[in-house]
Amino acid sequence: MIEDDNADVWFINQTEEIFTSYEEYLQRMDFYKQRRFICEITGHSGLTFFEALKSEMDGSKDVDRSFPEALKEPVLRKIQFSTISRIDSLVDYVFDEFKQDFYPGENVTVSVGNGTRLNGIVREKTRFAEIRSPDGNIERRGFSRYFVALTNRPQQEALVDDEHIVRDRKSFTKQILRSFIKNTVTREAWTGAPWLVKEYLAKKLRIETEVPPHLKQESKLAEKKAQLAHKKGDHDVALPNLVSPQSRLPELKPATKSHKSKHVQQQQLAKTKQQQFLEYQQALSGQHNHQQSLPSHINGQAQFIHSNFHGFAPIAAKGAPQAFPQLPVKYPIEDLEVPPAHDGVHRPSLQFLSQDTPKGDRGTAGNGILMASVGPMLETWDTLNVYCEEFILDSFTFDDFVQALQFSSEDVDCDLFVEIHCAVLKILVEEDSKGGKIRVNLPDMPEDDESDEEESTGDERSSASLSPPPQPKTGGRATRSSLAQSEIPETNGVTHSSRSTTAEAKTHRATEMLAEYAWVDRLRKRDFQNGGWETIMVGLLYQLSLKMQYENTCEEILAVLAPIDQPPTQETARQQYAGLDVNLRIKALQIICLLTVETKTVRGYIEECNEEMTNIRKEKIEWQRNRKTLVEDLRLLDEERRVLQSALAPQSSEPEAETNGDIEMTGTNGKVASPIRQISEEEEEEEEGEAEAPPKGRSLRRGDDRASERKRKREEEQDKRLKAESTVKLSKEAKILKRVVNQIEEKKVKIKECEDEIASLDEDLRQSDCPRTRCLGKDRFWNRYWWFERNGMPYAGLPNSSTADAAYANGCLWVQGPDDLEREGFIDLQGDDERRYIKAFQMTVSERKKLEEGSTSLFTARQWGFYEEPDSVDMLIGWLDVRGNRELKLRKELQAQRENIMTHMRNRGEYLTRNEKKSSEEPMTRMSTRTKTYVDHTSHRCLAWRNTTALEEIGHLHSEQARPKKARKTEAKADVGRVTRGVARNRQGKQLKRQGTRYNF
Repeated sequence: MIEDDNADVWFINQTEEIFTSYEEYLQRMDFYKQRRFICEITGHSGLTFFEALKSEMDGSKDVDRSFPEALKEPVLRKIQFSTISRIDSLVDYVFDEFKQDFYPGENVTVSVGNGTRLNGIVREKTRFAEIRSPDGNIERRGFSRYFVALTNRPQQEALVDDEHIVRDRKSFTKQILRSFIKNTVTREAWTGAPWLVKEYLAKKLRIETEVPPHLKQESKLAEKKAQLAHKKGDHDVALPNLVSPQSRLPELKPATKSHKSKHVQQQQLAKTKQQQFLEYQQALSGQHNHQQSLPSHINGQAQFIHSNFHGFAPIAAKGAPQAFPQLPVKYPIEDLEVPPAHDGVHRPSLQFLSQDTPKGDRGTAGNGILMASVGPMLETWDTLNVYCEEFILDSFTFDDFVQALQFSSEDVDCDLFVEIHCAVLKILVEEDSKGGKIRVNLPDMPEDDESDEEESTGDERSSASLSPPPQPKTGGRATRSSLAQSEIPETNGVTHSSRSTTAEAKTHRATEMLAEYAWVDRLRKRDFQNGGWETIMVGLLYQLSLKMQYENTCEEILAVLAPIDQPPTQETARQQYAGLDVNLRIKALQIICLLTVETKTVRGYIEECNEEMTNIRKEKIEWQRNRKTLVEDLRLLDEERRVLQSALAPQSSEPEAETNGDIEMTGTNGKVASPIRQISEEEEEEEEGEAEAPPKGRSLRRGDDRASERKRKREEEQDKRLKAESTVKLSKEAKILKRVVNQIEEKKVKIKECEDEIASLDEDLRQSDCPRTRCLGKDRFWNRYWWFERNGMPYAGLPNSSTADAAYANGCLWVQGPDDLEREGFIDLQGDDERRYIKAFQMTVSERKKLEEGSTSLFTARQWGFYEEPDSVDMLIGWLDVRGNRELKLRKELQAQRENIMTHMRNRGEYLTRNEKKSSEEPMTRMSTRTKTYVDHTSHRCLAWRNTTALEEIGHLHSEQARPKKARKTEAKADVGRVTRGVARNRQGKQLKRQGTRYNF
């Protein structure tokens, strides 16, 4: 501090040092002017301080300008807190990590199929995870793919992998990397100190700057002292300058043996370890009561200078002591608590079916579908396909369903669109021949309309079904059903009052359209032709509009179907429905599909499926038991086979050695003699005979040869006898071995049959699981992932459907955004929670969501996106982090369903491509009328669908009237007997549905 403001001072501008003594100023200037400084960037030596400083400033600008901007953040994140001591080793390590890794925004050169090399900029990076087989072998190694925007071709992009992309050799070399590291990171002057990114860069790039406790100097010293003391066995020696005499490191002793139970010993051992750890922390917390630091006179840019004069080496100041390092994190944990990767990889880009997208311009322009309609459309399609057998409908693909909802023509009817409405409406009300009962609870009609309806019908069943009689109040205990019935009049009263207040502003003429012919009577008679089902929809929506739940939606639809400016006729309803907006069509269809869930037909189907699932599970348990028994038998047989093979192996390799000691033969004297003994006796007799024989005058020619020939023949005969005897014994053991091998093969065949049956039962369980659609899982940002074919339906739809050749049902992996509670509780953090998250990860959750999801994010549960390419599934699996709880489960589910998802995605692509080719090859014909020009709609996929299920079961389409039977009663009964005898039925005598049969897809 300078006490006198008038005193003379001397200032060095480059280092911002101030001196009050001219002699000290001169000494420091003389030191700075000595040629002993080195430029850290270029490595030039023999420079003065000011020359080295200027060289480093210029070199720093050059390095910052030449080093790739896209690599700065990932390289610095890789270096941060690294403990590699030598900078050469650090350069080699970082260079090897990044030489084949590229990041968005980096200038690269790609090699296309014909060998042409093109320049471009990496737009998107996707990493594919490694795939291993169940036995642990690597089926596919992990790799990356890059979308590269070509520089010379602005409208084109290249999709390349690691082998077809390179960067400019001059932009990323070890020399440039070394200069960049020296310019951007620093390290304290003690052994084992971690590398630290300079503070201004860490703040700019949001890199964590707080050094982990286990990498700090205090912890390193304490760890070394503790290890040294433990090796010497002297736990009572105080650590100088670290631990005070009153607080010493505790002695770590093993747990003593005792006769207590194992569980009690484990508890005591855990308590002992925890107590020792606490004592160890307390011992460390008392260390370093003193601090050793030297005043720093050089600030700012002087930190780049390294002097070879050791007397001026800086000594880093040590801060307050920190606690003992925490135990390593045990994964998996909460997904948002996992540190961000910062590797340039984000979630694969979503596609959007709707015209309005949450962000970006990737939707299908001009299709008219709003984002708010995608969820109801998926729900409706799933309901119709899961319960298609109760609706008596052929299954249909989601793409055909979307096209049918968009199809609009006054001359051509789309069978798919018409049959869906007629089939669903028939579930709500029985036909006249079966009693005409209304199967759903509907609000009461206004009195004037109700009186007109009663006059038109003339019976009591309509009034009884539309307005149930009031229940008498009893003094007994109230149940949920009685309370619900008692609340019906109150609810109806509320709807009437709200209806009366809005009756003045009339927006449609639905009441006039239904004045002559009630919609319930029309539905009972199945009068669907010539606008009949459209008029029924008008009546049903009008009656549902009396409920507060449906009022706004129904009024919006009725304003179009029964407009004020057109006559209230059946033809008007038909024409207006033909031109109805696709979003209103989705709303109307969703309403009537939701009503069917209340009917006994659908509920009974669900109960039958539940009973069938119970029976399937019991059967599956039996097959699993049989498989377990067979596996155990197979294990025992395999052990027996090994024993037999080991016993036969030496006999087959050395048969003579074993037969000499085991096989015995009966001699001529009736006694048992061994072959060796018999051979030796014959040789001895022969030798004696030769010795006693008198010498002959002359020898015969080849006499020795004949003797050796006789001896050789005797040996060959003896060998044949030995082999024959050994073969007798070997054949017995070989037969046993062969029988065991055959039994093993039989067991394997039976085990395979059990496994096939178990797989078939699992498929039946999957198709029978129809009460609710099961979600695959959630990612770190609480997005839900749906594979609608996962349960409740066959993967490719019904095999006897008219569109079974499509070989898929939905064929897309759908993603739904987080709901409001999840978004408010985990993403849009407030107050202390947000500050804590920013301190831990240098960003908010919303910023992390934008960084890791890319440009296609979902923000609410009413927003949907999808994946339709098989590669996107692998990209998604590679993006998921198994260290998080939710993504670990989601990754397992995706890997389990990966083959099914990718197969049906490919089938969907082939089906759509095939139909597009047909539509492009067929010439488009037009027919003109007085007012409009209509297009020939034969090229639409949805028009190829036919309701073959209805034709087989009821003999006609839902939209047609029942055809009169021409056969006589006796012939009809005989036909019914012939048909029903071959139909499989359950215990209750009902015909088995899809879930009670087997399919081979």
